[in-house]
Amino acid sequence: MTLLSSRRALPVEPGLLSKALEVAGRLANDATDVITATAGRGAHPDTKDSPFDWVTDTDRTLERHTRRVLTAEFPGMPVVGEEFGPDLGADVADYRWVVDPVDGTANYVAGVPWCAYSLALVDASGPVVGVVADPYRGQIYAAARGRGARANGSPIEPADRGCTAGTIVCTELTRTGPWPGMGGFIERAAAAHAGVRVLGSAALSIAQVALGHASAAVLHSYHEWDVAAAVGLAIETGAVVLDRHGEGAALPPDGLLVAAPSVAEEVLSWWSGVG
Repeated sequence: MTLLSSRRALPVEPGLLSKALEVAGRLANDATDVITATAGRGAHPDTKDSPFDWVTDTDRTLERHTRRVLTAEFPGMPVVGEEFGPDLGADVADYRWVVDPVDGTANYVAGVPWCAYSLALVDASGPVVGVVADPYRGQIYAAARGRGARANGSPIEPADRGCTAGTIVCTELTRTGPWPGMGGFIERAAAAHAGVRVLGSAALSIAQVALGHASAAVLHSYHEWDVAAAVGLAIETGAVVLDRHGEGAALPPDGLLVAAPSVAEEVLSWWSGVG
């Protein structure tokens, strides 16, 4: 198992870090206002591939607003968004912004209080700045490379309970339902006296690990915009980030495990041993 912490991240100019944090925080506050004002109240969902893969007016409005602000503040820096895709050159740029305007849109449409706004600045090493808004709890979680993570301005202290027994492990369904081996994963977790939760927001699932509320989060598949900001939070609080083979990478192409260091190997064994 190769820990992500053993890999050196690229240095980032301090002025860029500070400006990116400030602008991302401002956008997260804007998103919080919009989401709390409109959730479950007249949203007009369209469907994508699945009836539960919603797109709403709010998704589009927030992404357009995010793009306008980022284009003005960081000219020439491309944006990749869930609703409108990547700007030209995003795949080769030194830095790119990655945004999911409403992660957990089905919950948002139903008025279930569990969705997020997720915005990250990413380079070749992974998240540089990550900001996740948790509108229903009135929380903005923010992190920058080498500067730690904060919740509403207060430092988030690393939390590691030492074992999985009595802890929560988060996962998410795929677009078509349970992922291959998900049932076996849940059974292994239960045998270890851990509880598995599927709550409907990949960003908030990973954020729970950074906050110390969950010991691990496993995503069989994901999109970069779902997780980049929350992974940035997790890295800055000392979490281990691995792919399904136990290799460390900030945004691995083959699944994602984010875990407290002491439980990473155990949870990885539950995952790699099924499917």
